[in-house]
Amino acid sequence: MTILGSILVPDNKILLGHSPDADDAFMFYALARNKISSSPYEIRHVLADIQTLNERAIRSELDVTAISIHAYPYVKSHYLLMPCGASMGCDYGPLVVAREPMTLDDLADKTVAIPGTMTTAFLALRLAVDGFNYETVPFDKIPLYVAAGSADAGLIIHESQLSYAELGLCKVADLGSWWHDETGLPLPLGGNVIKRSLGPRAIADMVGILNRSIAYAFEHFDEAVDYAQTFARGITREQVEAFIRMYVNKYTLDCGHEGRQAIGELLGRAEARRLIPSTLPVEFA
Repeated sequence: MTILGSILVPDNKILLGHSPDADDAFMFYALARNKISSSPYEIRHVLADIQTLNERAIRSELDVTAISIHAYPYVKSHYLLMPCGASMGCDYGPLVVAREPMTLDDLADKTVAIPGTMTTAFLALRLAVDGFNYETVPFDKIPLYVAAGSADAGLIIHESQLSYAELGLCKVADLGSWWHDETGLPLPLGGNVIKRSLGPRAIADMVGILNRSIAYAFEHFDEAVDYAQTFARGITREQVEAFIRMYVNKYTLDCGHEGRQAIGELLGRAEARRLIPSTLPVEFA
């Protein structure tokens, strides 16, 4: 047990969860490859898909972790949102795709393959469409699942947003564009949270460390993209770079006033519709 200021951090070890998706891999590259110092903390990386990270955060198993913004109400009692590390779509976001042209209104009597009930994409679709049927399918299997006729439509996230057309699927709607039309705001999809119990000093330190990791990736863009490419799931380096440029943007270093407003608006609308537990106000580190 090491004393840091007025707090206690067991052995200085920080359990940090993030996904191997291109945007997370890019953000955490400098930490994962020791390009920046995390002293005095020893950071242990836990890589898992976002649904698993959401579930682990609900069980309060990780010190710092990426989560879906949809998951925040379920972890708020143990975690604060960090101002850096957000993934927000600026007039673009998760896509609904299908084999044949249809509209969002047509989904009311259709079955939609979704990547997880705690994903922000699912929450956004519930705000956009009332009463559709759904089934959960691993996110990277959804395009093929829909192409095979196993569901009427699919809600796709991550790099599949750039490759679905290769399977002959067509876009039904872009939920980021829908949200922008509704609010004029970016769609907040993912963020990072930190345990309240770490205490003020460690929380401030970790916010600074994550900020420096993101800044390093921006400053060494090509090598950070090369690292993210090692986790790519059947897409080209050009597609990896395109995805990173979409979701690692001006809101990632600091979500700022507009980003905080977007998170509050999304969760406020969901709370009003009773789609999530009472969660406002959103609390940041």
